[in-house]
Amino acid sequence: MMPIGVGIAIFCGLFFGALLWVLSLPKLMILIAGSAFALTVMRTPLIGLLIFAFVAAFLPYSTLEVGVRTTASEALLALTWVGVLWQGFLSKQPRLYPRSGTERALGWLLMWSAIPFVVGQFVIQAEGGGPTNWIRWMLNLSAMFLVIRLIQDDNTAEKLTVAMLLGTLAMLLLSLGVFAKSRDANALTPILTALKYPHQAYLEDMFTAGTTRLSTPWLHPNSTGGALAITIPVALFFALPRPGWKRALGLSVALLGSAGLLLSGSRGALLSLGLVVIWMASRRVPYTARILIAGIAFGCMLVLVYPPLQERLATMFLSSNASTGIRLQEYAMFPEAMARYPLGIGFKVDPPVPGSGLMGISNLWLNFIYKLGVPGMLLFIAVTWFWWRETRPYLGAVRVTRENSLWLGCSSGLLCALLTGIFDHYFSLTYVLIAFFWLFIGLTLQQVRLHPEIISPMPTRRASP
Repeated sequence: MMPIGVGIAIFCGLFFGALLWVLSLPKLMILIAGSAFALTVMRTPLIGLLIFAFVAAFLPYSTLEVGVRTTASEALLALTWVGVLWQGFLSKQPRLYPRSGTERALGWLLMWSAIPFVVGQFVIQAEGGGPTNWIRWMLNLSAMFLVIRLIQDDNTAEKLTVAMLLGTLAMLLLSLGVFAKSRDANALTPILTALKYPHQAYLEDMFTAGTTRLSTPWLHPNSTGGALAITIPVALFFALPRPGWKRALGLSVALLGSAGLLLSGSRGALLSLGLVVIWMASRRVPYTARILIAGIAFGCMLVLVYPPLQERLATMFLSSNASTGIRLQEYAMFPEAMARYPLGIGFKVDPPVPGSGLMGISNLWLNFIYKLGVPGMLLFIAVTWFWWRETRPYLGAVRVTRENSLWLGCSSGLLCALLTGIFDHYFSLTYVLIAFFWLFIGLTLQQVRLHPEIISPMPTRRASP
């Protein structure tokens, strides 16, 4: 019987030979390169996950055409799943751990989402791509399952973290470099347009609201703040126990990310990261007190040299702030939205529904109600509750080692993300950004499985008789 690999090779040779008659040579070369990449990912799905981590951190919303227009990040996630399923068909699936409560709860959340999706398709009278948006949302959440299947040892976990940090570093160098030169958020627009981002008018509309705030490939300054708040702790704890270029990479991302976080002016992200660091310092997690002092000093220095940041910080926490006023209106109108859409609005459009006279809601948990109804929010709470029980962050003072550094970094980053949910909603349904949230959930689960000792209670020394 002919080996399956030989059969694929013969088919590809005949197929591309036939295409040479109808396609120009440059298009054929691009098609061959893309097919070779797809076959590589199908053979080794981990490669797809690593490239996703880099691309999603660097250019999260760069698009490509694959029959339909989608982000390159989500196309990589889909291709990685094809590789996982193909390897499962060949019986080469890696050994899996028993399913955790977190995995089961997320599975129930994904299944429940079908009900608001169907209801929203009929109830919401507006133009929208409900099926596409629903598939994209589930694909982003599936990042957790990919990590659990593909990250089976410390080496692969470290590779995934390095890929994500390299992408974040590239994003920060691009964004801060352009911003330092122009001091104008709109200066990044032509670059992102060249990198296959949405049309230029949309980009200009995203950046015009705050031209003195840092613009990045994450588009909205608040999304930038959320992405950096969840990443900075990972970079710091990754760097501490490692020597050489990996330490330099982690510290560079942490330092530049802190500058980017301040310049983005995201109140929720700044406050959440500060609260998490203070809490960790109170739990005597090593280095956190020094990090807090260094962060305050660095922030003060940056504020002194950039006057627009002084103005932003002076008003961002005042009740008279325009953004604060809008959020208060959102909370006041939210009960009416719940009454009008008891099963949520589904995925056809994002809140608010056009023509409804309502507003959206800048809160992670309430946004789940808006989109998926109260059961959707309760299932999300169940997922995070199981995650907390199964990973048990910060039982007490620990020594930062290579074995527990990713657990510490991802756990603290996730706590930052959950705290920012009080002030904004981007970790509920913002595509690509939510994939990072679920990717870190998966990483913490795998770290605990690989090193169960990191969550074991520290032994107490008995007093001498």
